[in-house]
Amino acid sequence: MYSFKIFVAVSIATLCASQAFAEDTMGTMSMMKGGQVTAVMPDGHMGTMMPDAKMSAEMMKMAKPIKHCMMMMTDAKGKTYMVDTSTKKAQAECEKMAM
Repeated sequence: MYSFKIFVAVSIATLCASQAFAEDTMGTMSMMKGGQVTAVMPDGHMGTMMPDAKMSAEMMKMAKPIKHCMMMMTDAKGKTYMVDTSTKKAQAECEKMAM
């Protein structure tokens, strides 16, 4: 009986720990790190890299700041589209989805 109580206590602790690790992993997956570059291809696959200081300075010359929430979607055939979120209604939907 004593070993069963220990087993139950360890199981509950493991379940709680796995949820904490899952939430922590999702947080790191959804945010970009400072200096990180992300590329999205038309077929939906993505890649990221951390450029060196010289390359980063060159890329910043081409970069423009994002002014509002951006949304992308993929159709049934796998082609990726960027959704126009320039209206207030579209911005509100995009921000609601990103929360």
